[in-house]
Amino acid sequence: MGPRNSSHRVVSSGAAAPSQPAGTGLPNPSVSAAPPDRSAGTGPPSQSAGAGAVTAAPGSALITFDQVREDARVKIYVRKADEALAEIGYTEHGERHVGLVAHIAYNTLKRLGYPEREAELAAIAGYLHDMGNVVNREQHAQTGAVMAMQILTSLGMPDLEIVRVMGAIGNHHENDGAAISPVAAAVILADKSDVHRTRVRNPEMIKFDIHDRVNYAVQKSFLNVDESKKEITLELTIDTAISQVMEYFEIFMTRMLAARRAANFLGTSFGLKVNGNRLT
Repeated sequence: MGPRNSSHRVVSSGAAAPSQPAGTGLPNPSVSAAPPDRSAGTGPPSQSAGAGAVTAAPGSALITFDQVREDARVKIYVRKADEALAEIGYTEHGERHVGLVAHIAYNTLKRLGYPEREAELAAIAGYLHDMGNVVNREQHAQTGAVMAMQILTSLGMPDLEIVRVMGAIGNHHENDGAAISPVAAAVILADKSDVHRTRVRNPEMIKFDIHDRVNYAVQKSFLNVDESKKEITLELTIDTAISQVMEYFEIFMTRMLAARRAANFLGTSFGLKVNGNRLT
């Protein structure tokens, strides 16, 4: 099962997720807005079978998000990938980031009425999406997809589900990826929405490059999924004394275009709201 809390504000990028309640199966970060009078998954999904649905082969066990997250190799690969990126000056890509991406990807599909299993595959792909950085930053998405295939095969996940996860991981990077499935689209949106000062490793602001400065300026980040209006909006609170809004566009325009294409794949529009002002 997924997280008990669900709201238009899918999740904040502000902090690491607290420990989950028993039985939720997925991370459950707190959400700033109060949830509406229904929990995630209530009511008939808009898709039940066909292209959007993913089910395991008869007689095979479903591999859960918890099983993947707690796998010993996954823990090592996620941590070592983040350490490798720290050595070359990148922002945080460790357990906080991948846990948040997993949660946002899951909630995005659930809010839009996709089946529970489809949403859980998005969470699994989100958690594994940056493992390839342990090998090299270049082509890390494709490398990570192959690494995920090896792990998920050994865990016993059916091939039809593995290819969904692989495709999402291999296509999450904005420079060479595309939303080829609902799972892939959800991971793209979740990954590109994690912009926040907690990702900055450099404590000395004088040394900040533009990426550190823009991330550090973001005080709050929410991906707002409004299923009734078919709108997905990334809402940011930016300290303009640290970084001007134009700097955000300077370095993140490619990511925002990837997010828009992913939202369009899911049948929704994509917008950006900064300090309460809608920009796109």
